[in-house]
Amino acid sequence: MNTVLILLSDSFADWEAAYICPELNKLEDYEIKTVSLTKDPVATMGGLKVIPDYDISNIPNDINIKLLIIPGGLSWHNTDYDKYCDIIKYCLENNILTAAICNGVTFLANHGFLDNRRHTGNTVEYLKQNAPEYKGETEYVDSQSFIFENLITANGSAAVEFSRDILQKLDIYSQKEIDEWFKIFKIGYL
Repeated sequence: MNTVLILLSDSFADWEAAYICPELNKLEDYEIKTVSLTKDPVATMGGLKVIPDYDISNIPNDINIKLLIIPGGLSWHNTDYDKYCDIIKYCLENNILTAAICNGVTFLANHGFLDNRRHTGNTVEYLKQNAPEYKGETEYVDSQSFIFENLITANGSAAVEFSRDILQKLDIYSQKEIDEWFKIFKIGYL
């Protein structure tokens, strides 16, 4: 079973993973699991309550992590989330697809994960202002969503592009299917 882990933060942006989750959840060999600091319910920006599958200290060792998703949100500046750095480092170092969007990217920037990796985000100025430890300005790419090796980064207005890029990297649909999917969610049935 391929496991998709989603790192949750208080007031996370629920829509930023909303396009990709149904596509992966309908596949027989994928499961989606959520991770938080504790097993207490986490409220999204939209007011939904999510009960995490795992707390950060109890992720099972025997799962096959295929994808790590880091959605944006309003509380990534909280230093308690520094506990997520080990799983992020593990995924990046073991060629596990890692996908961050909006302030999820800002969190990566502030913890040095983007210093030597091409990436995008909410703007380079935003990253410099909101991630005081950010040193990756020369690696910044002005793009809605950007793929660099096993890392996908996106700005907060690019949930559909972010999901498209995840589908491309996972190689579970043909390019034609991905293009049709993208057209439906980006343009509609016109």
